Amino acid sequence: MASLTQAPFITGPSTVRQAFERLSATSAGLTTIEGQRRLTVYGRNELARRGRLNLALEIAGLLANPLVVLLLIASGVAFLVGERLDAGIIVTMVLLGVALNFVQTYRSGKAAERLRQSVTPQASVLRDKAWGDLARPLLVPGDIIRLKAGDLVPADAFLIEAQDLHVQEAALTGESLPVAKEVSPLDQSIALADVGPHVVYVGSSVVSGSAMALVFATGDATTFGELAEHLAARQPDTEFERGQRRFGFLIMRTATFLVFFVFAVSIALHRDPLESMLFAVALAVGLTPEFLPMITAVTLSQGAVQMARRKVVVKHLSAIQNLGSMDVLCSDKTGTLTAGAIAVDRCVDVAGAPSARVQQMVYWNSYHESGIRSPLDAAILQLPKAEGPQYAKLDEMPFDFERKCLSVVVEGEGQRLLITKGAPETVLPKCAHWALPDGGDRLLDAGTLAQAHETDRALSTAGFRVLAVAWRVVPVQPDYTLADEDGLTLGGFVAFADPVSPGTDAVLAALKADGVVVKIVSGDNELVVAEVCRQVGLVNGGVVVGADLDHMTDVALSQVAERVTAFARVTPAQKTRIILALQRRGHVVGFIGDGINDAPSLHMADVGISVQAAVDVARDAADIILLESGLAVLHDGIVAGRRAFGNVMKYLLMGTSSNFGNMFSMAVASVALPFLPMLPTQILLNNFLYDLAQITIPTDDVDASYTRKPRHWDIGLVRDFMVFVGPVSSVFDFLTFGVLLWGFQANETLFHTGWFVESLATQTLVVFVIRTAGSPLKSRPSRPLAMTVLAVIALAMVLPFTPFASALGFTPLPPLFFVFLAVVVGSYLALVEVVKRRLMGRLEPAA
Repeated sequence: MASLTQAPFITGPSTVRQAFERLSATSAGLTTIEGQRRLTVYGRNELARRGRLNLALEIAGLLANPLVVLLLIASGVAFLVGERLDAGIIVTMVLLGVALNFVQTYRSGKAAERLRQSVTPQASVLRDKAWGDLARPLLVPGDIIRLKAGDLVPADAFLIEAQDLHVQEAALTGESLPVAKEVSPLDQSIALADVGPHVVYVGSSVVSGSAMALVFATGDATTFGELAEHLAARQPDTEFERGQRRFGFLIMRTATFLVFFVFAVSIALHRDPLESMLFAVALAVGLTPEFLPMITAVTLSQGAVQMARRKVVVKHLSAIQNLGSMDVLCSDKTGTLTAGAIAVDRCVDVAGAPSARVQQMVYWNSYHESGIRSPLDAAILQLPKAEGPQYAKLDEMPFDFERKCLSVVVEGEGQRLLITKGAPETVLPKCAHWALPDGGDRLLDAGTLAQAHETDRALSTAGFRVLAVAWRVVPVQPDYTLADEDGLTLGGFVAFADPVSPGTDAVLAALKADGVVVKIVSGDNELVVAEVCRQVGLVNGGVVVGADLDHMTDVALSQVAERVTAFARVTPAQKTRIILALQRRGHVVGFIGDGINDAPSLHMADVGISVQAAVDVARDAADIILLESGLAVLHDGIVAGRRAFGNVMKYLLMGTSSNFGNMFSMAVASVALPFLPMLPTQILLNNFLYDLAQITIPTDDVDASYTRKPRHWDIGLVRDFMVFVGPVSSVFDFLTFGVLLWGFQANETLFHTGWFVESLATQTLVVFVIRTAGSPLKSRPSRPLAMTVLAVIALAMVLPFTPFASALGFTPLPPLFFVFLAVVVGSYLALVEVVKRRLMGRLEPAA
């Protein structure tokens, strides 16, 4: 891909006009055809390291598996020493396994990619002289983009217009406060790529204001491209992946011990070294669940597809397991407990009487605001347009989450006014006067201030969200700062109604029954939060306010966060502290957010959840996007996540119980028998057919009881299945050995054939027992799973009677053996059911 940083037209001094010339762009934007041409030259606007590997590399990655490499080496040695049939069978088994793994994983990846693309961030771009939305990866140098509060900057761009633009660059520069941005003066010589206030960078976000900018660098050519990639990537070390790693270490230790033990014994018994090596390696392959990545990918991707049907889009597949493991959900009340249909209920003065002037002032404040338009602003702008003086905007002090207010400076009828709206607890201390109904004002004495607080408290207690509105005449000056937000005249309050969503109490009860505790973490005051909690039946044990958190140690906060379910007046930093406190208590924490201030908490939570209508910053930080608001759709997603994880666990429990039992039996038999209990190629075929029978596990149903509480990796349970169910399998294997040797007087070939069929039957049919914590007679498997398992068993029983039998080292089995097989399988499954009931007791929901 050509690099923009090497392009001659972006270097050297520049003004806005020269920037257009050097990028061969015009103020009318690029045409669609030109945009496509530049895309082929400069590549997609994404970082190369995040691109998908091509098919050849993906297949090479599967072939690079250490066990696969070892098998291919062993097959090569077998070929060189003349064992060409064995070598061919080994290669065929390996390639079939790799092909099956690739096809299933690739299809799952494509399905997941389609879901991710459905929530691909868009950029507002001028193409063909018209503004429209374009997927961010399709941006090219020379595009003109439009930015507003809440947007992520999609590429490095040179400002050509800006109004009150403030950008958060903390993640890139370490600067915690938003940075003011402005168009470069026309008489100043600069370079486009110079760090400065005239450039916005990919990875930063717009806090307030608006702008138009000319893109000059995309993808890897961006100034902070490498750092932005690091910041944009989710932490890969999720609970799901940590569990997989622990499981991998467990299997590796067990397989290594068995391989060295069997190989050492075989050499000590003076057996053929090549055959002994092939047998030991095949034994390791038989124990290793090499289809685990494929089973996991298919299961999680199918879970993602099912969740998408329920209006839940998963951006990262591992987040499905985290969603199923989640036991605490932190959420604001707006749009989750409440309907989010906010409307202005009343505008009142200090005494609570209706006030047209308060309505007029708050209207002009929201009308001229250039920052993020909150639902409160949208409700204000639904009011009838303010009558009387018409005000033009001069300046703005954007909203921030520390001072919790926003001011605009306007001019009309020969005077300049600073109009402020915000949280009453921050606006009232800035006031020195209060507005009289006749238009005058008086000093704000203690009695009037107490009356204002009482009006605010009465509205909040009634469940209204409340904003205070104040103003003052300001002198003519070049610009205005936060210092001008002082000595204000308190006009009154605006009360907003946000009714509770119908059925919210039932959804909260369902979440609680399924082991998920909902904690309200809100910026609203404690009276409003308490009233909403009362309406939906949330027992909160009191409401903790943000100011109290500042006086708590982390240890104290952990105890408070465990006990309390409602927090009010919290800042973004305090939200993050609450999440960390809950995680220290061992909880898997989910967080729902849709605003700029929610991005840090979305990153910090185990599973970040946002909504389709959220700002870019929140959607980009989230793992999961809800296409509909409310907790009902999220509850469906949680259940789907637990189902997906349940199917992964089925494969793991089978792979570490019946598989381990069979491999243990082989290890013991290799010492006790005068010949190998099964040929290396037969072990590989057995393992391949076993895996083939399990590829439909992702389609299986999960017990309703399994979805009633959060699910976590339980390596102890996996180990117990290996230790207790494995030997049960070995007991019946040893019984089969005895019957074959002494009952049927089996020679080496008949022994290999009989045990091949018996071992495959027991280790595949046991899925019908292990797949449910209850009775397998009451819980039916999915049709695809039942069909693949039975088809594999049928194939195993038919193989000895086919023309391929001699090549595989098989011989026809006597009819009486199948009677014995039925008895053995039935007894084995019954005994596994008894052991399983005891081991899976921990999976039942707590009473």
